[in-house]
Amino acid sequence: MNQLQSMRVFVKVADLGSFVGAAGALDLSTAVVTRHVADLEARLGTRLLNRTTRRLSLTESGATYLERVRHILADLEGVEQMVVARNHEPVGTLRIVAPVVFGLHSLAPVVQSYAARYPDVVPDVTLADRHVDLVEEGFDVGILVARHMRSASIVTRRLTTGYMTVCATPAYLERHGTPTRPEDLLKHPCLSRPSEQGGEERVFIGPDGEVRVRPVNAIAANNAEMLRQFALLDMGVAILPSYLIGRDLASGRLVRLLDDYRLPPIEITIAYPSRLHLPAKVRTFIDHLVDHFQPGSGLTRDSRSAARVSAARPAAGLTSPGDLARPELSEESHEAGEPARRLPRVPRARVAASSQF
Repeated sequence: MNQLQSMRVFVKVADLGSFVGAAGALDLSTAVVTRHVADLEARLGTRLLNRTTRRLSLTESGATYLERVRHILADLEGVEQMVVARNHEPVGTLRIVAPVVFGLHSLAPVVQSYAARYPDVVPDVTLADRHVDLVEEGFDVGILVARHMRSASIVTRRLTTGYMTVCATPAYLERHGTPTRPEDLLKHPCLSRPSEQGGEERVFIGPDGEVRVRPVNAIAANNAEMLRQFALLDMGVAILPSYLIGRDLASGRLVRLLDDYRLPPIEITIAYPSRLHLPAKVRTFIDHLVDHFQPGSGLTRDSRSAARVSAARPAAGLTSPGDLARPELSEESHEAGEPARRLPRVPRARVAASSQF
Protein backbone atom coordinates (compact mmCIF):
# COMPACT_ATOMS: atom_id res chain seq x y z
CA MET A 1 0.00 0.00 0.00
CA ASN A 2 1.03 3.65 -0.40
CA GLN A 3 3.39 4.48 2.46
CA LEU A 4 2.49 8.19 2.60
CA GLN A 5 -1.20 7.36 2.69
CA SER A 6 -0.53 4.81 5.45
CA MET A 7 1.28 7.51 7.43
CA ARG A 8 -1.67 9.89 7.02
CA VAL A 9 -4.07 7.17 8.14
CA PHE A 10 -1.93 6.37 11.18
CA VAL A 11 -1.87 10.05 12.26
CA LYS A 12 -5.65 10.27 11.93
CA VAL A 13 -6.15 7.06 13.94
CA ALA A 14 -3.82 8.35 16.66
CA ASP A 15 -5.56 11.74 16.79
CA LEU A 16 -9.07 10.28 17.00
CA GLY A 17 -8.13 7.19 19.05
CA SER A 18 -10.34 5.03 16.86
CA PHE A 19 -10.14 3.03 13.65
CA VAL A 20 -13.83 3.64 13.01
CA GLY A 21 -13.51 7.37 13.60
CA ALA A 22 -10.50 7.61 11.29
CA ALA A 23 -12.33 5.60 8.62
CA GLY A 24 -15.25 8.03 8.71
CA ALA A 25 -13.00 11.12 8.60
CA LEU A 26 -11.00 9.78 5.66
CA ASP A 27 -13.97 8.28 3.80
CA LEU A 28 -12.41 4.81 3.91
CA SER A 29 -13.67 1.50 5.20
CA THR A 30 -12.57 0.41 8.67
CA ALA A 31 -10.90 -2.64 7.13
CA VAL A 32 -8.76 -0.44 4.85
CA VAL A 33 -7.75 1.80 7.77
CA THR A 34 -6.78 -1.24 9.84
CA ARG A 35 -4.74 -2.62 6.97
CA HIS A 36 -2.84 0.67 6.50
CA VAL A 37 -1.75 0.64 10.14
CA ALA A 38 -0.87 -3.07 10.02
CA ASP A 39 1.25 -2.49 6.90
CA LEU A 40 3.16 0.30 8.65
CA GLU A 41 3.84 -1.91 11.65
CA ALA A 42 4.99 -4.73 9.37
CA ARG A 43 7.33 -2.38 7.48
CA LEU A 44 8.79 -1.00 10.73
CA GLY A 45 8.87 -4.33 12.47
CA THR A 46 7.27 -2.91 15.63
CA ARG A 47 3.85 -2.28 17.15
CA LEU A 48 2.69 1.34 16.97
CA LEU A 49 -0.69 1.00 18.74
CA ASN A 50 -1.91 -0.96 21.73
CA ARG A 51 -5.37 -2.29 20.91
CA THR A 52 -8.01 -3.26 23.47
CA THR A 53 -11.71 -3.73 23.12
CA ARG A 54 -12.30 -0.31 24.76
CA ARG A 55 -9.53 1.96 23.48
CA LEU A 56 -6.36 2.48 21.48
CA SER A 57 -3.12 3.84 22.87
CA LEU A 58 0.28 4.63 21.38
CA THR A 59 3.24 2.45 22.21
CA GLU A 60 6.53 4.20 22.97
CA SER A 61 7.66 3.55 19.42
CA GLY A 62 4.29 4.73 18.15
CA ALA A 63 4.58 8.06 20.02
CA THR A 64 8.08 8.68 18.61
CA TYR A 65 6.98 7.71 15.11
CA LEU A 66 3.87 9.93 15.33
CA GLU A 67 5.91 13.01 16.27
CA ARG A 68 8.30 12.61 13.34
CA VAL A 69 5.59 11.70 10.86
CA ARG A 70 3.67 14.89 11.68
CA HIS A 71 6.71 16.94 10.68
CA ILE A 72 7.24 14.94 7.49
CA LEU A 73 3.63 15.33 6.41
CA ALA A 74 3.65 19.06 7.26
CA ASP A 75 6.81 19.57 5.21
CA LEU A 76 5.34 17.62 2.32
CA GLU A 77 2.16 19.68 2.40
CA GLY A 78 4.25 22.86 2.38
CA VAL A 79 6.22 21.69 -0.67
CA GLU A 80 3.04 20.76 -2.51
CA GLN A 81 1.48 24.15 -1.76
CA MET A 82 4.63 25.90 -2.99
CA VAL A 83 4.61 23.94 -6.25
CA VAL A 84 0.91 24.59 -6.76
CA ALA A 85 1.48 28.29 -6.12
CA ARG A 86 4.33 28.39 -8.66
CA ASN A 87 2.05 26.84 -11.24
CA HIS A 88 -0.73 29.33 -10.53
CA GLU A 89 1.27 32.49 -9.82
CA PRO A 90 4.12 33.61 -12.11
CA VAL A 91 7.29 33.34 -10.03
CA GLY A 92 10.90 32.19 -10.40
CA THR A 93 13.51 32.27 -13.18
CA LEU A 94 12.20 32.21 -16.76
CA ARG A 95 14.84 30.89 -19.18
CA ILE A 96 14.34 32.21 -22.72
CA VAL A 97 16.41 31.46 -25.83
CA ALA A 98 16.15 33.36 -29.13
CA PRO A 99 18.20 33.96 -32.31
CA VAL A 100 20.78 36.72 -31.94
CA VAL A 101 19.49 39.33 -34.40
CA PHE A 102 15.82 38.87 -33.56
CA GLY A 103 16.64 38.97 -29.86
CA LEU A 104 18.70 42.16 -30.11
CA HIS A 105 16.18 44.04 -32.24
CA SER A 106 12.76 42.75 -31.20
CA LEU A 107 12.84 40.90 -27.87
CA ALA A 108 13.94 43.52 -25.33
CA PRO A 109 10.65 45.52 -25.27
CA VAL A 110 8.65 42.32 -24.74
CA VAL A 111 10.84 41.17 -21.86
CA GLN A 112 10.79 44.65 -20.30
CA SER A 113 7.00 44.91 -20.33
CA TYR A 114 6.61 41.33 -19.06
CA ALA A 115 9.06 41.92 -16.18
CA ALA A 116 7.20 45.09 -15.22
CA ARG A 117 3.92 43.19 -15.14
CA TYR A 118 5.26 40.14 -13.27
CA PRO A 119 8.00 41.39 -10.91
CA ASP A 120 8.34 37.98 -9.20
CA VAL A 121 9.65 36.45 -12.45
CA VAL A 122 13.33 36.90 -13.34
CA PRO A 123 13.87 36.63 -17.14
CA ASP A 124 17.13 34.90 -18.08
CA VAL A 125 17.72 35.49 -21.82
CA THR A 126 20.18 33.54 -23.98
CA LEU A 127 20.85 34.55 -27.61
CA ALA A 128 22.10 31.71 -29.78
CA ASP A 129 21.92 30.70 -33.43
CA ARG A 130 22.86 27.06 -32.94
CA HIS A 131 20.39 24.22 -32.55
CA VAL A 132 19.10 24.29 -28.97
CA ASP A 133 17.55 21.34 -27.12
CA LEU A 134 15.02 23.10 -24.90
CA VAL A 135 14.46 20.10 -22.63
CA GLU A 136 18.12 19.05 -22.30
CA GLU A 137 19.35 22.58 -21.70
CA GLY A 138 16.54 23.58 -19.37
CA PHE A 139 14.98 26.42 -21.37
CA ASP A 140 11.37 27.34 -20.65
CA VAL A 141 10.64 29.14 -23.94
CA GLY A 142 12.40 29.34 -27.29
CA ILE A 143 11.77 31.63 -30.25
CA LEU A 144 12.47 30.19 -33.69
CA VAL A 145 13.00 32.25 -36.85
CA ALA A 146 12.63 30.51 -40.21
CA ARG A 147 13.15 27.14 -38.54
CA HIS A 148 10.69 24.39 -37.68
CA MET A 149 11.02 21.99 -34.76
CA ARG A 150 9.29 18.64 -34.72
CA SER A 151 9.46 16.72 -31.46
CA ALA A 152 6.98 14.89 -29.28
CA SER A 153 8.42 16.71 -26.26
CA ILE A 154 8.13 20.20 -27.80
CA VAL A 155 5.07 22.32 -28.53
CA THR A 156 5.29 25.07 -31.18
CA ARG A 157 2.98 28.00 -31.76
CA ARG A 158 3.07 30.58 -34.54
CA LEU A 159 4.04 34.02 -33.25
CA THR A 160 4.22 36.37 -36.24
CA THR A 161 5.56 36.76 -39.76
CA GLY A 162 8.53 38.83 -40.87
CA TYR A 163 9.51 39.87 -44.37
CA MET A 164 12.75 40.08 -46.30
CA THR A 165 13.31 43.58 -47.67
CA VAL A 166 15.58 44.75 -50.47
CA CYS A 167 17.21 48.01 -49.40
CA ALA A 168 20.09 50.45 -49.83
CA THR A 169 21.09 53.91 -48.63
CA PRO A 170 19.93 57.08 -50.40
CA ALA A 171 23.59 57.96 -51.05
CA TYR A 172 24.24 54.62 -52.75
CA LEU A 173 21.13 55.00 -54.92
CA GLU A 174 22.02 58.57 -55.84
CA ARG A 175 25.42 57.45 -57.14
CA HIS A 176 24.48 54.12 -58.75
CA GLY A 177 20.80 54.26 -59.60
CA THR A 178 17.71 52.60 -58.14
CA PRO A 179 16.75 49.04 -59.14
CA THR A 180 13.05 48.86 -59.99
CA ARG A 181 12.84 45.20 -61.04
CA PRO A 182 14.48 42.07 -59.59
CA GLU A 183 16.56 41.73 -62.76
CA ASP A 184 18.19 45.09 -61.96
CA LEU A 185 19.89 43.49 -58.92
CA LEU A 186 22.28 41.81 -61.36
CA LYS A 187 23.77 45.26 -62.02
CA HIS A 188 24.44 45.98 -58.34
CA PRO A 189 26.81 44.54 -55.72
CA CYS A 190 24.69 42.59 -53.23
CA LEU A 191 25.26 42.03 -49.52
CA SER A 192 24.03 38.70 -48.21
CA ARG A 193 24.73 35.57 -46.17
CA PRO A 194 27.60 33.12 -46.85
CA SER A 195 25.29 30.37 -48.10
CA GLU A 196 24.12 32.80 -50.75
CA GLN A 197 27.63 33.72 -51.90
CA GLY A 198 28.09 32.93 -55.56
CA GLY A 199 24.52 33.77 -56.53
CA GLU A 200 21.80 31.89 -54.74
CA GLU A 201 18.54 32.11 -56.63
CA ARG A 202 16.01 34.55 -55.21
CA VAL A 203 12.33 34.07 -55.94
CA PHE A 204 10.27 37.29 -56.07
CA ILE A 205 6.49 37.45 -56.42
CA GLY A 206 5.40 40.46 -58.45
CA PRO A 207 2.59 41.83 -60.59
CA ASP A 208 3.35 39.31 -63.33
CA GLY A 209 3.99 36.31 -61.07
CA GLU A 210 7.32 34.73 -60.12
CA VAL A 211 10.64 36.31 -61.03
CA ARG A 212 13.83 34.36 -60.33
CA VAL A 213 17.23 36.06 -60.19
CA ARG A 214 20.74 35.22 -58.96
CA PRO A 215 22.27 38.41 -57.53
CA VAL A 216 26.08 38.54 -57.42
CA ASN A 217 27.49 39.01 -53.93
CA ALA A 218 30.09 41.66 -53.27
CA ILE A 219 30.25 40.86 -49.55
CA ALA A 220 28.87 37.94 -47.53
CA ALA A 221 28.41 37.72 -43.77
CA ASN A 222 26.59 35.19 -41.63
CA ASN A 223 25.31 37.96 -39.35
CA ALA A 224 22.41 40.09 -40.54
CA GLU A 225 23.44 42.99 -38.31
CA MET A 226 26.84 43.04 -40.02
CA LEU A 227 25.12 43.12 -43.43
CA ARG A 228 23.03 46.04 -42.18
CA GLN A 229 26.20 47.89 -41.20
CA PHE A 230 27.68 47.28 -44.67
CA ALA A 231 24.48 48.59 -46.26
CA LEU A 232 24.56 51.72 -44.08
CA LEU A 233 28.14 52.30 -45.30
CA ASP A 234 26.82 52.58 -48.90
CA MET A 235 28.50 49.31 -49.92
CA GLY A 236 25.65 47.87 -51.97
CA VAL A 237 22.11 46.51 -52.00
CA ALA A 238 21.12 44.29 -49.06
CA ILE A 239 18.25 41.87 -48.50
CA LEU A 240 17.45 42.03 -44.79
CA PRO A 241 14.62 41.01 -42.44
CA SER A 242 11.98 43.62 -41.69
CA TYR A 243 12.42 43.37 -37.91
CA LEU A 244 16.07 44.40 -38.31
CA ILE A 245 15.76 47.51 -40.47
CA GLY A 246 12.40 49.02 -39.50
CA ARG A 247 13.91 52.05 -37.76
CA ASP A 248 16.40 52.56 -40.60
CA LEU A 249 13.56 52.67 -43.11
CA ALA A 250 11.53 54.99 -40.91
CA SER A 251 14.41 57.43 -40.47
CA GLY A 252 15.45 57.32 -44.12
CA ARG A 253 18.87 55.80 -43.48
CA LEU A 254 17.80 52.93 -45.74
CA VAL A 255 15.32 52.94 -48.62
CA ARG A 256 13.10 49.98 -49.39
CA LEU A 257 13.39 48.87 -53.02
CA LEU A 258 11.32 46.76 -55.42
CA ASP A 259 8.12 47.80 -53.71
CA ASP A 260 5.95 45.87 -56.20
CA TYR A 261 7.74 42.61 -55.43
CA ARG A 262 7.86 40.37 -52.37
CA LEU A 263 10.16 37.62 -51.18
CA PRO A 264 8.87 34.59 -49.20
CA PRO A 265 7.85 35.48 -45.62
CA ILE A 266 9.80 34.53 -42.50
CA GLU A 267 7.78 32.48 -40.03
CA ILE A 268 8.53 33.24 -36.38
CA THR A 269 7.33 30.67 -33.84
CA ILE A 270 7.36 30.00 -30.10
CA ALA A 271 8.58 26.63 -28.81
CA TYR A 272 8.29 25.27 -25.29
CA PRO A 273 8.55 21.87 -23.58
CA SER A 274 5.34 19.89 -23.62
CA ARG A 275 4.03 19.60 -20.07
CA LEU A 276 0.75 18.48 -18.58
CA HIS A 277 0.81 21.37 -16.11
CA LEU A 278 2.52 24.36 -17.70
CA PRO A 279 4.08 26.69 -15.08
CA ALA A 280 2.37 30.07 -14.78
CA LYS A 281 5.58 31.92 -15.68
CA VAL A 282 5.74 30.08 -19.02
CA ARG A 283 2.04 30.33 -19.76
CA THR A 284 1.89 34.07 -19.03
CA PHE A 285 5.06 34.83 -21.02
CA ILE A 286 3.73 32.98 -24.08
CA ASP A 287 0.45 34.90 -23.85
CA HIS A 288 2.43 38.14 -23.45
CA LEU A 289 4.51 37.38 -26.54
CA VAL A 290 1.45 36.61 -28.65
CA ASP A 291 -0.30 39.77 -27.46
CA HIS A 292 2.77 41.91 -28.22
CA PHE A 293 3.16 40.62 -31.77
CA GLN A 294 -0.50 40.37 -32.72
CA PRO A 295 -1.72 42.57 -35.63
CA GLY A 296 -1.69 46.16 -34.48
CA SER A 297 1.20 45.61 -32.09
CA GLY A 298 4.74 44.24 -32.04
CA LEU A 299 6.31 44.05 -35.50
CA THR A 300 3.20 45.46 -37.13
CA ARG A 301 2.83 48.14 -34.48
CA ASP A 302 6.37 49.29 -35.19
CA SER A 303 5.59 49.45 -38.88
CA ARG A 304 2.65 51.76 -38.32
CA SER A 305 4.79 54.01 -36.17
CA ALA A 306 7.40 54.03 -38.89
CA ALA A 307 4.79 54.94 -41.47
CA ARG A 308 3.61 57.86 -39.35
CA VAL A 309 7.19 59.07 -38.92
CA SER A 310 7.94 58.82 -42.63
CA ALA A 311 4.71 60.62 -43.54
CA ALA A 312 5.58 63.50 -41.20
CA ARG A 313 8.97 64.30 -42.75
CA PRO A 314 10.29 64.91 -46.28
CA ALA A 315 11.58 61.73 -47.88
CA ALA A 316 14.25 61.28 -50.50
CA GLY A 317 11.81 59.90 -53.02
CA LEU A 318 8.16 58.96 -53.34
CA THR A 319 6.07 57.09 -50.75
CA SER A 320 3.82 54.40 -52.15
CA PRO A 321 0.12 54.63 -51.16
CA GLY A 322 0.10 50.86 -50.64
CA ASP A 323 2.76 51.03 -47.94
CA LEU A 324 0.40 51.24 -44.99
CA ALA A 325 -1.21 47.95 -45.95
CA ARG A 326 2.07 46.03 -46.03
CA PRO A 327 2.71 44.22 -42.73
CA GLU A 328 6.39 45.04 -42.36
CA LEU A 329 8.29 46.76 -39.62
CA SER A 330 8.53 49.88 -41.75
CA GLU A 331 6.14 50.95 -44.44
CA GLU A 332 8.29 53.63 -46.04
CA SER A 333 9.18 53.27 -49.70
CA HIS A 334 11.22 55.35 -52.08
CA GLU A 335 11.49 55.32 -55.84
CA ALA A 336 13.92 57.06 -58.12
CA GLY A 337 13.96 56.92 -61.85
CA GLU A 338 17.67 57.60 -62.18
CA PRO A 339 19.41 55.13 -64.52
CA ALA A 340 22.13 52.90 -63.15
CA ARG A 341 25.63 54.31 -63.34
CA ARG A 342 28.99 52.69 -62.75
CA LEU A 343 29.22 50.22 -59.89
CA PRO A 344 31.25 50.96 -56.76
CA ARG A 345 34.49 49.07 -56.36
CA VAL A 346 33.71 46.94 -53.36
CA PRO A 347 36.17 44.15 -52.50
CA ARG A 348 34.68 40.70 -52.22
CA ALA A 349 34.92 39.48 -48.64
CA ARG A 350 33.40 37.07 -46.19
CA VAL A 351 32.87 37.98 -42.55
CA ALA A 352 32.24 35.29 -39.92
CA ALA A 353 29.88 36.25 -37.12
CA SER A 354 27.16 34.05 -35.67
CA SER A 355 23.62 34.97 -36.62
CA GLN A 356 20.41 33.94 -38.30
CA PHE A 357 17.61 35.85 -39.97
